[in-house]
Amino acid sequence: MTTTEKAEHKNLGSPDETRTFEKGVIELVHLDGGPVGRMILQPGWKWSDDVKPIAQTESCLVPHAQYIISGRLAIRMDDGDEFVLGPGDVADIPPGHDGWVVGDEPVVGIDWTGFGNYAKA
Repeated sequence: MTTTEKAEHKNLGSPDETRTFEKGVIELVHLDGGPVGRMILQPGWKWSDDVKPIAQTESCLVPHAQYIISGRLAIRMDDGDEFVLGPGDVADIPPGHDGWVVGDEPVVGIDWTGFGNYAKA
C-alpha cells in the first residue's frame, strides 16, 4: 500500500467493482492506497474448486491480509500447515494456499492486500 496525501473514504455497500464466481462474490472499492474488498463465500465454496479455474494456478498465489466478520474459513498452506479462521480473526496469508468454507454459514471478511487481481478473468 502507498500513503496518500489526501483523505479518501468509500463504502463497500456501493462497491466500485463486483466480481462473482461459483459460490462467491468480491465487492471492491478502489482507493489510492490500493483496493479493499469484502468477500462473501457461500457454504461449499472451495478455492481449488471455484477460483482455481479462473486463476489457472495449482494454489492461490495471492497474498491476503484479512479480517473475518462471520463464518469460518479453513486455510491449508502448500507446506501442509492448516488453520481455521473465525469471527474476529485477522490473518496474514502468504501465497501458496487453498481455502474453503467450514460449516453452513457464509464467510464474510475484509481483505486489504489480495483482491486487486483476485478472481479476475
